[in-house]
Amino acid sequence: MLSYFAHVLQDLKLDPVYDGFLFLAESARNPPSLRSHHHAELELNIVARGTVTYVAGGQRLTFSPRSLLWMFPSQEHQLVDRTNDAQYYVAVFKPDLIARSCHGEVYKGLKRKKSEGGRVLHTVLDPETFGFLRRMMADIMDGSIDPDILNREAGFGVGSDFRYRHDDPDGLNAGLHHLLLLCWRIQQSCTTRQSSVSLHPSISKAITLLGNDSWSGSLGHLSKECGLSEAHFSRIFARQVGVPLSRYRNSLRLARFWEYFRRPAKPTILEAVYAAGFGSYAQFYKVFADAYGEGPRACLRLRD
Repeated sequence: MLSYFAHVLQDLKLDPVYDGFLFLAESARNPPSLRSHHHAELELNIVARGTVTYVAGGQRLTFSPRSLLWMFPSQEHQLVDRTNDAQYYVAVFKPDLIARSCHGEVYKGLKRKKSEGGRVLHTVLDPETFGFLRRMMADIMDGSIDPDILNREAGFGVGSDFRYRHDDPDGLNAGLHHLLLLCWRIQQSCTTRQSSVSLHPSISKAITLLGNDSWSGSLGHLSKECGLSEAHFSRIFARQVGVPLSRYRNSLRLARFWEYFRRPAKPTILEAVYAAGFGSYAQFYKVFADAYGEGPRACLRLRD
């Protein structure tokens, strides 16, 4: 029987010399990572362009440019959608860095394991502050490896043997320390709240089912499992999650394609396509081209 409450603890595989990492994720180059997960590190995102949509704590939230958001170590969160032009900074901070850096009362909240109610703590930056942080993050990333490689490996190489690298670990660690404390002070001084959508229990269940590799049921099976008619289920899913069910399922399949394709056994494209759940190569080609602006064979040759 499937467990509707299975959570994934994600290993970011950071070498001991690094206190965390920082990179700029771009939809056009970054494979989707749609599994619900958490990790030992504190995560910070700053949206630079487009929109990014997460589900956390039974809520769906869509973040626009200049949004600053936090995911705490025990906080289950799931990226469910992003626009094709989305760019967002992803920073993570190891628990040791937080323990060394946060002593004053103002930083006490950074030591928590989960935000209140499990929701995503966030605010919207004013243009001047956003511009300052963007320049600061560019300086911190100077010395990191090629952005295309970082995006291809989702920054940290989940499901592959890739590991994050930076030419100046001391400079990176100092920059992450400053970025963490500065962003927290900014968060504490702001009161902006993003509107959210509370997910119907049937939709939360559907997201969990679809995220399980062993689930291969049809829309009819899925809607029956969630206790709704097909038509009602499709409507409420699109309204609550913010994307049509078909697009969401195809995004999951694309994420699984990347996981299979990057395995050490080096499967062929077709093997990865069918293992990911696509019904045909033509269906996969359309989804891939819509996401990356070119066909898979041309794109994958560029990434070799």
